[in-house]
Amino acid sequence: MKRVICILSIIFLSAARPATLRHPPIPTEPSDKNIVAIVLTEGLSTHQTARTLLAQFPEVKLRHVFKHAVNGFSVEGTLSALDRLSKKSDVNLVSPVNTYRVESDDKLHQQRIRPEIKLVPPVEIRKTESNENFKMIGSEAVRGIYDKNGDRLSGKGVRIGVIDTGIDYEHPDLKRNYAGGYDVVDGDSDPMETKGSHGHGTLHGTHVAGIIAANGRMRGMAPDAQIIAYRALGPGGTGTTEQVLAAIDRAIEDRVDVLNLSLGNNVNGPDLPISLAINKAVEEGVTAVTSSGNSGPNKWTVGSPGTASKAISVGASTPPLKVPYLTVPGIIGKIRLEPLQGSHEWKLDRGIEMIDGGIGRKKDMQNARNKLVLIKRGELTFTEKAKNAFQAGASGVIIFNNTAGNFFGNMEKDVKIPVAAITKRQGEAILKHLKKGVLISRMLLIEEKDILASFSSRGPVTVSWEIKPDVVAPGVAINSTIPGGYLSLQGTSMAAPHVAGACALIKQAHPEWTPLQIKAALMNTAVPITDQMGKPYLTYEQGAGRIQADAAVKAQTLVSPASIQFGKFQLAERMHQHMALLEVQNNGKYTKHYSFSIPSQQEGIQWEIPLSFSVAPGAAKKVKVGIRAEPEKLSRKLYDGHIILNEGSNPIRIPYLYVLQEPDYPRVMGFDFAPADTAGAYRYEVYLPGGAEEFGIALFEPGTYRFAGYLDWARKLNKGMLQKEIPVSRLPREGIYLAKVFAKKAGREDILEAMIQILPKPEE
Repeated sequence: MKRVICILSIIFLSAARPATLRHPPIPTEPSDKNIVAIVLTEGLSTHQTARTLLAQFPEVKLRHVFKHAVNGFSVEGTLSALDRLSKKSDVNLVSPVNTYRVESDDKLHQQRIRPEIKLVPPVEIRKTESNENFKMIGSEAVRGIYDKNGDRLSGKGVRIGVIDTGIDYEHPDLKRNYAGGYDVVDGDSDPMETKGSHGHGTLHGTHVAGIIAANGRMRGMAPDAQIIAYRALGPGGTGTTEQVLAAIDRAIEDRVDVLNLSLGNNVNGPDLPISLAINKAVEEGVTAVTSSGNSGPNKWTVGSPGTASKAISVGASTPPLKVPYLTVPGIIGKIRLEPLQGSHEWKLDRGIEMIDGGIGRKKDMQNARNKLVLIKRGELTFTEKAKNAFQAGASGVIIFNNTAGNFFGNMEKDVKIPVAAITKRQGEAILKHLKKGVLISRMLLIEEKDILASFSSRGPVTVSWEIKPDVVAPGVAINSTIPGGYLSLQGTSMAAPHVAGACALIKQAHPEWTPLQIKAALMNTAVPITDQMGKPYLTYEQGAGRIQADAAVKAQTLVSPASIQFGKFQLAERMHQHMALLEVQNNGKYTKHYSFSIPSQQEGIQWEIPLSFSVAPGAAKKVKVGIRAEPEKLSRKLYDGHIILNEGSNPIRIPYLYVLQEPDYPRVMGFDFAPADTAGAYRYEVYLPGGAEEFGIALFEPGTYRFAGYLDWARKLNKGMLQKEIPVSRLPREGIYLAKVFAKKAGREDILEAMIQILPKPEE
């Protein structure tokens, strides 16, 4: 089916003055300016076939022809020309490029990391957090296993491509493993990290590479693997679809064994060009590992390329950590604090007085000595707030969000006191008690591990209704290499390279295994994890669970596919039946006997499970598992669980998911508006679960409902979290406004209303 996906256009309008209305008039369309797009074609494209196709479109310029990743090329042209091009019979898709960003939840490019950040010099590295992570997921145990040549499993002979911001190949822990690469941003063979100040310098790719294969004072998951670096994300850690596709193309051509992509966007869909290219790479023999994204904890938040069907999509879990909790008189339960990366370790384990620190200015800290200071996010950077508290003698800082949900930040430099984050709701609740008088809170330190990180994106994938992520791995407080030293970061970016390293160990042990078999080994042996209350996470939150590298290497039975999606049931059907075909491979030396456990009974669901069977050594058997559903008896929209295949006494869990009709999600949710972290700007967040044919935020004067202008407006938006910073110069004058946030999709429109405040300009 041919499609043209139009590029996002945002238009800000000056205030108009119509009468009271439900929506203000729609703004005019933007001018027809040139944009870059990806063109996917029916057959393999060459420079000659691309030029022949474009000969009819002189206003469209050919940019790059992809050799391996996709059948297609990139172009530059006007929207009208691209629309005409999309109607050609041999054109499948015209997709304007998206922006891809590193998937570190610290959002380094937003927090303005500068060279003055305090790094841990190599001489101080003794035992890093990563070593504890490796022990938990079985990497340390793998080191005692030998391959068929008698070498210890350490990734020897395995080539791992890292598509990222480049790497610092001069780092003492990486230089012996660096095996070349390519810079698609600058078009040369030097994939060095971006160097520079003012927020443009990068360190993400070096951090990722260290988790995979550092070999010095710090040792990665696969310390003898070769790293091939592809710099596809430039200054600030961002890049385009075109650049990432070019890097995938190059990696396929270079015949890497494993490919790590700790990058993504908020588009929850299986058919974006990057996701299609990842699937093609897997078909070419590359085991592709992607991060799932950092837009959790809501479902439907996994983004491309973590949506690629054949990739191993990775969510983030916590390694063993001592987590600070806060108890406050009058508030039921413990409040979990999220330490900001780069701040001092939380060691407070006692009662302590709290005070209101406003937004963190010096004048807000007059009574902070030996106190725990509660500060609202916004206007000042996290480091500036903490510095002011430290200079006033505070014992610690808690910053509460100014939009819904939690946040995860990074300190620009060491401030010598612990700093942590909590949600807006939690912060406002504490603030109410602070206003009543002296408040003595209590700090607790509780050890946790194998908890799903709240920022980790969840599935399922829209359209295909697949389970993503596939597995989880440690992604919180992960210490690794960066230019000039070491740093602890968090995000699904840090979880994915743990899995890429595990894939290298499996590949060394079983060089004949395909990407499908490697993925099956990891998923079949993963450990399902639970929350703090012992409740299992859903399959589309954690996939098969947290990886066990040693068990995956030693797996003798492989079941693929390693997860099942039974499709989408329609209410109009009296009975829906779907059969899943599983292949069970016996890689052991003896005949193995298998039996299925019947899944737990649910109203309206009947299972068709095969009888017990046996598989000879080195052989495989295909079996069918069926489901029969009566839609009128089903009460939920999403059903998930595990089918268990017993290999003797060893249970192998296969996650499954089925969907009733299309889930009736709201078209818009989760709107919040607050000052940005730097002066002179505001930011808003809004979640569009299914995207929108039309989206807008209209502002009205609350008393008269007089239209005051658009905060934002756009058409044809993709799914996911929309986050924007808007300079105060494009906002109406200070005051309180009624914001009507609306989104239209498939004939349905939803509206959220919220009161927002635009403050006077901050003091100099």
